[in-house]
Amino acid sequence: MAASDPSLLADLDNRIAILRDNLRELVEQAAAYSGAADDSLISDRIADQQAKLDALLSERDRLTK
Repeated sequence: MAASDPSLLADLDNRIAILRDNLRELVEQAAAYSGAADDSLISDRIADQQAKLDALLSERDRLTK
């Protein structure tokens, strides 16, 4: 995995963009829903997506250094 591999970085950028879109949609859903069960489910999904995004961002940072 070379840091100069443009296809690898492009793939990471694409996956990062998808996760950011997922997070944006989940936040919009959280604003629209009400109720403890819905809040908990969406909160868990947001946390999961954020963890995946953080991991990809860390991987991208590592590859570009």
